[in-house]
Amino acid sequence: MNKRNFIKSLGLGSLAMIEPGIASKAAGVLRPAAKVQHRVWINPNHKDTAADLKQRYASYKEAGIGVIYFEEDSELHFKAAKDAGIAAHRWFWTMNRPDKKLLAEHPEFFSENRKGESCAEKPPYVDYYRFVCPNKPGVVDYLKNQAEQILSKSYVDGLHLDYIRFVDVILPVNLWAKYGIDQSSELPEYDFCYCKTCREKYRQQYSTDPLTMAHPDQSPSWRKFRYDSITNVVSNMAGVAHSHKKPVTAAVFPTPEIAKRIVRQDWVNWPLDAVCPMIYHGFYSEGVKWIGDAVAEGVQALKGKFPLYAGLFLPDFKGNEADIREGIRLAITNGAAGVSIFGALSPELLAILRESAV
Repeated sequence: MNKRNFIKSLGLGSLAMIEPGIASKAAGVLRPAAKVQHRVWINPNHKDTAADLKQRYASYKEAGIGVIYFEEDSELHFKAAKDAGIAAHRWFWTMNRPDKKLLAEHPEFFSENRKGESCAEKPPYVDYYRFVCPNKPGVVDYLKNQAEQILSKSYVDGLHLDYIRFVDVILPVNLWAKYGIDQSSELPEYDFCYCKTCREKYRQQYSTDPLTMAHPDQSPSWRKFRYDSITNVVSNMAGVAHSHKKPVTAAVFPTPEIAKRIVRQDWVNWPLDAVCPMIYHGFYSEGVKWIGDAVAEGVQALKGKFPLYAGLFLPDFKGNEADIREGIRLAITNGAAGVSIFGALSPELLAILRESAV
């Protein structure tokens, strides 16, 4: 399954040195990263030949692409990228696990909404939205074991976490019409997780059950509990990656504020080696200028902890090369260490990337 089917349906530590280009800030002015490098999300085509990949990845390297996030395992693709001088990371679905075997063997792993409905039985929005609960016994160990299997392969250079969050309690505004939903407020069927494990763990800390609150969606401590629950998963996954001396990165929602508000991600405080906020301006009914605003917000919040690579969704640009060039310029001048691209890498796009790479 391709990572962005949902989207497509709508048209730290000692390893920090591995991730180049942390932006600097002096006197309140953001400055571009010292070294610009780009990245790309790819679902490898298993019909590709070694000869195809040698030429393709050489052109990627020339365009300044230093890391590829591969959605599926493909030793051929990973090794071809590495031969071209590009780091090959495995792109890993974390909390969203639409795995039939897991659903059959561990239905208790899955997250529940405020109405008591489980993602195992009634997934929200689309059928593959099957999120596991970060607090259920066995879930973190299961995810760590999955990461261990991936990172034990010599041709895998790093781990890229995706869907490292709760279900979207509020979708980007451009998606409301698609699903016929008005999400001006947090609706209980999209508000996760209210399973017995989460409620009891929260009750032990705060002496109340969130389901007894008149307005649980307005409780700061209940929100923090869920931020911390996801942060704990990230910390465990980072521990696995770093034990293999390999970096861990994550695809996250576009700004710290948006991420916390709609998917309970506190990514500024995660033990990552780099982050790729998905600054998909079209989804938020914003213009290209907002890319720079979003990057600046993220870079300022990170305070140099690790580099930020601005995730750009090519269909949002509708083929306008001037807008693509401007989006990349805004990202870099506002402190991004480069951009991460989701979409087809045409020769024209590679030429634009090459202009900005240093």
